[in-house]
Amino acid sequence: MPFPSRRWMLLRALCGAAAVQAPLSALAGFNFFTSEYTATRDELQAQIAKRFPVAERYAEIFTVGLRDPQLGLDARGNRAAITATLTIASPLLAASPVQGVVSVSSALRYDAAARALRLDQPKAERLELQGVQGRDAERLQQVGAVVAQELLQGQVLRSFTAEELTVGRKTYEIGDITVQDDGIKVQLK
Repeated sequence: MPFPSRRWMLLRALCGAAAVQAPLSALAGFNFFTSEYTATRDELQAQIAKRFPVAERYAEIFTVGLRDPQLGLDARGNRAAITATLTIASPLLAASPVQGVVSVSSALRYDAAARALRLDQPKAERLELQGVQGRDAERLQQVGAVVAQELLQGQVLRSFTAEELTVGRKTYEIGDITVQDDGIKVQLK
């Protein structure tokens, strides 16, 4: 068998490099050598922004809405936080709608059936309303906190496709979730 020509060898090398490079670029946050995936703050922020605005009626009297979410990450507490603009509207309010800001922190869990990283047991940490004082402010803060927690419970931070979690014949599952200052790292097992 004759030796392959230089042109043929160069063509094989270029095709091989292109084949190797394509799957690796598609799996940018995945590191299969260390068995982990890291989602950056920017990636997560973009995913969250797509799911807002959200709104819910409460006690058939109030409509509470959240918009303009900003992601915060608490590495020490291993929690994610969402700070959003809050709106409470009701025919009972003289100044309707009432605007404010709410900050909700949350643990994280992996939903294997949906292949999604979700907020879990969110807790309203701070709620400030504009133009309302006294007992009315206290009641509206309670309503806003309860509804914000309900709206964010189970909110998806990152979804994975079956293709993303499969390399060759191996399909990975998500294990431990670790919040970092600049992203969220999940173990692949």
